[in-house]
Amino acid sequence: MIYLQLFYQFFKVGLFAVGGGLATIPFLQHMGEVTGWFTNEQLTTMIAVSESTPGPMGVNMATYVGYHIQGVPGAVVATLGLVAPSIITILIIARVLQKFRSSRAVERIFSGLRPASTALIASAGLSVAWSVFFVADQLSPDSFPAVNWTAVVLAAVVFAAMKWTPLKKLHPILFILAAAVVGILLKM
Repeated sequence: MIYLQLFYQFFKVGLFAVGGGLATIPFLQHMGEVTGWFTNEQLTTMIAVSESTPGPMGVNMATYVGYHIQGVPGAVVATLGLVAPSIITILIIARVLQKFRSSRAVERIFSGLRPASTALIASAGLSVAWSVFFVADQLSPDSFPAVNWTAVVLAAVVFAAMKWTPLKKLHPILFILAAAVVGILLKM
């Protein structure tokens, strides 16, 4: 019976907490008050643990609460309850979309969305690059931002290293780790 309650409570959270992990917190507060499974103080501990572990916060919270209530089986049931509404919604959308996939109107909509999504990704990339390569707060508001030459040189070195044939076979995470080490050394 407790597993059914866990699934049901987290199914409701997954169904109505739109907006990511932080949107689950009011639902979890209410769940703790209604079920008595945990106090608000315990909830703050759960939030801290969920925020500091890898993965989506909502899933981490469901897993933590389920484990707190019924151990590993409870963690599995609570997590499945949280993600079930999303899976069901995706399956319904995929089914409906499959029907309309051959429609010329749907094809045109998707071909219009591709460049828009590409532009959004490019815009985000340029925004990040601007904030890394230029230091606007070092000069007056009327002047052009200062160039962060360290970042420019490091980016050029990494780009060149990735194009060098012997290094092309290395996993990208190694470049990220190397950049982290260099960043730490430069801050010292």
